[in-house]
Amino acid sequence: MTNRPNTRAKSKITGDQFAEFAATRRSTRDFLPTPIPQDVLDEILRDAMCAPSWSNTKPILVAIASGEKRDRLAAEFSNHWKAVQKARSGGFWPKLRLLITRYGLPSSNRFISKPYVPSLLPRAQRVGKEMLGSMGIERGDMAGRNASWARNYDFFGAPTELFIFSHKSLGNFAANDAGLFVQNLMLSAHARGLGTCAQGALSTWENVVRGEFEVPADYGFLYGIAIGYPSDAKINDFGAHRLDIEEIVVR
Repeated sequence: MTNRPNTRAKSKITGDQFAEFAATRRSTRDFLPTPIPQDVLDEILRDAMCAPSWSNTKPILVAIASGEKRDRLAAEFSNHWKAVQKARSGGFWPKLRLLITRYGLPSSNRFISKPYVPSLLPRAQRVGKEMLGSMGIERGDMAGRNASWARNYDFFGAPTELFIFSHKSLGNFAANDAGLFVQNLMLSAHARGLGTCAQGALSTWENVVRGEFEVPADYGFLYGIAIGYPSDAKINDFGAHRLDIEEIVVR
């Protein structure tokens, strides 16, 4: 199927059914190597395209990496992470090497390395503590924490990684459109038995992605999305705390 009819047909699911379905979506952090059939991936992307956007401009670009390209990107992201780790823990010379070569320094979205503001920090701390705790990693276990974080750069074993870009000309509005697109994509994948994980950990190294794809300069990198079939690993049972709506609503 390449096109979808533009209809006003009523939904075939109830509100309760959607609520139950949406609540079962989780971020997947361990995947099977099973490839995603091309027709399944295409259908998921078509579902994502049903999301609204500014004047229907769809100011989004998705770079898709599977197979050897996926493996090259994972290796390069991992090497960037290792360079940063050496600089952090290796004393003066590794830090100087990082500054001279600039290999591993952020090439995009540098702001994400800043601390969370006080109003948001407790939420981030809670999910970090609970997720690591579910993996048996104690607060003081820096080796375990670093090993867990490093899994981001192998895309948690996912056979496919999506890299999401938005058009710079529309700023926050394009980023918002990308978020709507990604939410549709994640729910569509979930409905088809696939898992996803949005990965802000990749966002500081846009140069790595551009090394594999010819992305127009007027698109800026937002983040990556690991996608594939979830494994039976315990981490995939973890569910982040859901905030009560009263914590985000002003009445």
